[in-house]
Amino acid sequence: MGKNKIVENTNTKAAQPEAAASAKAVSSSKKKVDVGTLYVQSTYNNTMCLLTDAKGNALAASSAGALGFKGAKKGTPFAAAKVGEVLGEKAKAMGVKEVVAVVKGVGSGRESAIRSFIGKGIGLSRVMDVTPVPHNGPRPPRPRRV
Repeated sequence: MGKNKIVENTNTKAAQPEAAASAKAVSSSKKKVDVGTLYVQSTYNNTMCLLTDAKGNALAASSAGALGFKGAKKGTPFAAAKVGEVLGEKAKAMGVKEVVAVVKGVGSGRESAIRSFIGKGIGLSRVMDVTPVPHNGPRPPRPRRV
């Protein structure tokens, strides 16, 4: 294989404070939001939460699978509570003071995700349930001929 050129940087000490300053600039430029919307989608297999601003732009998201839960443990209320806690920390850092919760689905993590989110000190003004409900459903199967 060919020779690799090694270049040594003589200003390593000078480069580190600049990197730290740029990291601070990135974190301070995050969006500051007072009122947001918390969307909780709870299925039998997973719980997903999304935090948006008043216009509907996504600010932060989390799910039980993203936190490392696998298999049947993703659908538990404990996993949903952890999802709510993580999202509550992110919302607190953005300055969110009040949310409207929109819940969709029939999973067991519906309530625990909202409770743990509110436990971080963020107010809840309203809870809306937008779970789809069939009016008549599909046509039933034909009777068996034996």
